[in-house]
Amino acid sequence: MHLTTQRRATWALIALSVGAFTYVTAEVLPIGLLTVMAADLHRSPSQTGLLVTGYAAVVVLASLPLTRLTRRVPRRRLLTVTLGVFVVAMLLSAVAPNYPVLLGARLLVAATQALFWSVATPAAAALFPPRIRGRAIARMSIGSALGPVLGVPAGTWLGQQFGWRAAFALAAAVGLVTCVIVAALMPGGRRAGADSTGHEPGRGATPDARRYVLLIVATVMGVGGYLTAYTYITPFLLDFGGFAPAALSPLLLASGIAGVAGAVVVGRLLDSRPRTALAGPLALITCALLVLYFFGALHPVSVVALCVTGMSFSALAAAIASRALQVAPGSTDIASAGSGSAFNIGIAGGSMLGGVLIDHSGVRSVTAAGAVLTAAALAALLCERWVAPAPAPERTTLTRSGR
Repeated sequence: MHLTTQRRATWALIALSVGAFTYVTAEVLPIGLLTVMAADLHRSPSQTGLLVTGYAAVVVLASLPLTRLTRRVPRRRLLTVTLGVFVVAMLLSAVAPNYPVLLGARLLVAATQALFWSVATPAAAALFPPRIRGRAIARMSIGSALGPVLGVPAGTWLGQQFGWRAAFALAAAVGLVTCVIVAALMPGGRRAGADSTGHEPGRGATPDARRYVLLIVATVMGVGGYLTAYTYITPFLLDFGGFAPAALSPLLLASGIAGVAGAVVVGRLLDSRPRTALAGPLALITCALLVLYFFGALHPVSVVALCVTGMSFSALAAAIASRALQVAPGSTDIASAGSGSAFNIGIAGGSMLGGVLIDHSGVRSVTAAGAVLTAAALAALLCERWVAPAPAPERTTLTRSGR
């Protein structure tokens, strides 16, 4: 790759990573500002919470339809328009005069997120040669991992000091800068997934429908298992772990920093050992959740286990995105949309399961149930070689000319 082209690709990748950071921040920002927004809009906390749950539902439902609808649009144009609509919708959210307008604007932001996640990952991978595309995806995932660590706390603080609308306006400003950089630096003549000649293969590097389906199933179970526990990690740490309320913020910050480290470390495995990059984080999450179940009352052990889960989940998210592009049986954009929907289904399902368990079995049970689900996901992946064996390499016969 020419030096100038490489620098342009690197800056475009940074812009996409910032876009991922901005979307993660925008999605969960109302959680940190829930009480502030509820008071300003004269709504109950549960009604304000719909700004998050409705958002997630749109991301799940809109990913595949929007990706299919826009599959022929050049990636630079599509990403630029998507980010542009995001900016407009976030500004509308910031100036919304009432709750219905805010809810509508939030759902529009969610629709742009559904499309962004479907095309940004293949677009990031296509910026670089095949041998380092997994590393590129991992670097883009750093933006996602930084969202909960930097974006949400900063947005929450800003909203508490200057009003929640200021936080939404700042997110729009970051989105605008990202939109301009993407429009300037993303390649305009090729779609994501094209090779160096501009050809669009429309398939993964090693397409396999069975392996892709197995990945989707493992994604729902693995992400669902993690979220079963993590959604309710605060009451777990307080009630079973015996931590003081003042310790929660440093604990969650430590877990978030570990998540950033996980996104960096997994980049070394995505291209050379993709199955290990998937199975390893799932194994670590399973072990860490079991440690929390049995030894969660021991503070040093809990801290280590919490950091291991944060590190492993970020690594798992990057590994899922990379593997989906590798085994995509059809369009890599569609495959990315499918894995993204599976990811969000796991988030929603895990959160719901954890809520049911807390009401009936106590807060400690969420770690055990989460470990069972992540172990099931790990078992599914380990069975891949029997469920979806790799095709035998084709034999070629060499003949001499003239014979």
